[in-house]
Amino acid sequence: MHSKRIYCAVTLIVFLSVFISVKAQDRTVGLFLNDSSSSNGYTLFAPNSYINTYLINNEGRLVNLWEGTRKPALSAYLLENGNLLRTAIDSNSTFNGGGSGGLIQEFDWEGNLLWEFEYSTDQFYQHHDIERLPNGNTLIIAWEYKSFEEAFTAGRDPDLMSQNELWPDHIVEVQPDGTTGGNIVWEWHVWDHLIQDYDPLQLNYGVISEHPELIDINFVSNFPNSLGADWNHINAVDYNEELDQIMLSAHHFGEIWVIDHSTTTQEAAGHTGGNSGMGGDLLYRWGNPQTYDRGDVTDQMLFGQHDSHWIKPGLPGEGNILIFNNGRNRPGGEYSTVDEIVPPVDQNGNYLLDPGTTFGPDQLLWTYVDPVPSDFFSPNVSGSQRQPNGNTLICSGTWGRFFEVTDEEELVWLYVNPVIATGPMYYEDPIPGTQNWAFRVYRYAADYPGFDGRDLTPGDPIELYPTSIEETNSDLIPAQFELFQNYPNPFNPSTKIKFVIPSNMNGESSNVNITIYDVLGNEIVTLINEEMQTGIYEVEFDATNLPSGIYFYTLRAGTFINAKKMMLIK
Repeated sequence: MHSKRIYCAVTLIVFLSVFISVKAQDRTVGLFLNDSSSSNGYTLFAPNSYINTYLINNEGRLVNLWEGTRKPALSAYLLENGNLLRTAIDSNSTFNGGGSGGLIQEFDWEGNLLWEFEYSTDQFYQHHDIERLPNGNTLIIAWEYKSFEEAFTAGRDPDLMSQNELWPDHIVEVQPDGTTGGNIVWEWHVWDHLIQDYDPLQLNYGVISEHPELIDINFVSNFPNSLGADWNHINAVDYNEELDQIMLSAHHFGEIWVIDHSTTTQEAAGHTGGNSGMGGDLLYRWGNPQTYDRGDVTDQMLFGQHDSHWIKPGLPGEGNILIFNNGRNRPGGEYSTVDEIVPPVDQNGNYLLDPGTTFGPDQLLWTYVDPVPSDFFSPNVSGSQRQPNGNTLICSGTWGRFFEVTDEEELVWLYVNPVIATGPMYYEDPIPGTQNWAFRVYRYAADYPGFDGRDLTPGDPIELYPTSIEETNSDLIPAQFELFQNYPNPFNPSTKIKFVIPSNMNGESSNVNITIYDVLGNEIVTLINEEMQTGIYEVEFDATNLPSGIYFYTLRAGTFINAKKMMLIK
């Protein structure tokens, strides 16, 4: 008896190995990991290559879908009233740069368009990011056109103008007016806060190191297209209600900037006024002191960063600043990190800077870096978000990879965006290039006000499977037995196995057996062993009491047998 049991196990292992190498295909998109220590909630993302916006639960199942007619450009947010606020591409603009947009849209939960505001002419153009303020207004990042003559008069070196024009950034605050209108109630312009030491006969001439509150019109980075018209390339805007301040991510400067929002528009154009008394000058800047001639390349901390923001009140690290540091042209090799810093700010919103020194801090409070740093490198887009349990949700945007880590850098949730330019992919299809890229991802806790009164019943995963789970019409059921890859996979602690009893049964039943084995071929449990009719079925496998490892599951029905492998990660 003992020798026979060993023989059967060996036979099974040989069969499984052959089958897996020839038949089974690994999952490429969708949910890969959902550990019990991940922060529970609902995750929102807008694939950059497609028109729709998705809300999923932690199991990767669709909770809500907003259908669009335009691709995002690039951000999308779920508001506290349950509405979706997003950017969209207006292709009629004369501006053509990374993050181009031109439109802001607001949809209700059911997908009805409530407000659409166009900020797009031949003189200005919205791009990248927006921010809804507590008063219901919206902050917008935008370029504005400056001719060669205007830039030269402001002190720009002509050798630094490859396109013979400049697009400095500005911020406007828009108050909605009707369904398509908006009133600009506040604005701030980079162009009002310049300094240069190139030409004493032009405007803004001065000693740059003596004015860290001003922006050097001749600073250029070593990023691609740094000499192009898109000079600042601000890619994120965030608002701090307690301080009444705005944070901006100046990508091409390798810096984050903080400005005073308590000013009037007139004060924001000058150097006095507001809570800070500094008007629209920079209150704080961090990441690359070379930009104000204090420091060198060894002092640079940020490299093509995105999504700089204050950690929200009530969350671990509240008031600190979280930054997705893309790591482009990082000395020693390109890799991405998520960095948390404590800004040197007092209770009145004033930032400490000793004469002749650089803005602190000198050290990071916390950082996430992959154990093999180069394995985590997203050269563009991307973001992060602190969770209520102290974990951090990260969007490796170039690759459409969303994952959650603990403060000890343990991976507890992993999802790969399954949506490309043509829509949702099949779960096992290879991803074409970077078509599943995404700007950012946000998770909203189950008690988020926007979910009050909403139907949060999860549906299917977004990624496609050969047959819908709910499809039970026998005319549409395949004419052969089928066993699908379990999902999620890897999993913890449970996963679901879907299978098909074919449509050619003529009303007869078949004995169906689904059994789980460990990697040595030992039987763990039989999930099903019974007569079953034509249909599409799911069965759940709970591995709470099992150790991490590779497991196999088989479907037997008459002469039909099929097997697949799955991975339990705890």
